[in-house]
Amino acid sequence: MSNGTVQQWIYSFVTLSIVFRTEGLFVNITYVLSGVAKGAVCLDGSPPAYHHDKGFGTGVNSWLIQMEGGGWCNNISTCLSRKNTRLGSSKQMVENLAFSGILSNLPQFNPDFYNWNRVKVGYCDGSSFTGDVQAVNPITNLHFRGARVFLAVMEDLLAKGMKNAENVPPFAFLSLSQMLRRS
Repeated sequence: MSNGTVQQWIYSFVTLSIVFRTEGLFVNITYVLSGVAKGAVCLDGSPPAYHHDKGFGTGVNSWLIQMEGGGWCNNISTCLSRKNTRLGSSKQMVENLAFSGILSNLPQFNPDFYNWNRVKVGYCDGSSFTGDVQAVNPITNLHFRGARVFLAVMEDLLAKGMKNAENVPPFAFLSLSQMLRRS
């Protein structure tokens, strides 16, 4: 074997070792199909989605929610360019997402929240979960419904046990309560 081939084998071995030793847990996607009837849809009209790993033990009634970022689309052109990507369509989001770091279920990597309900909400509206435009332009077929996406996801999570949450940041709970009263 040449020196280059040996180096390539070593590099491959190290890479595979790192991949298989990651602390990630793969979590299936959940589509909020019930939100579509309320107009809660991504830029392309697909349903909102999130990944949720259920809490266990003392963390069963504790919730950690990560709202995915992704920047704003600031005009029709930039919104159209993201419409068929994971930042504009739940159809393009990964089915099984690796939860690691603060979303890990292993205490050695996430000692504070490993057994909590951990949620990552997919970002697909282009306006930081704030849009609520009723009409859809038939030419672009863009849906600007981020506020409805947020509400639909939160309602789905409330039904899955978040209503019994004992540990939720006060500012998040206050905002959620206020938004739910408006709907």
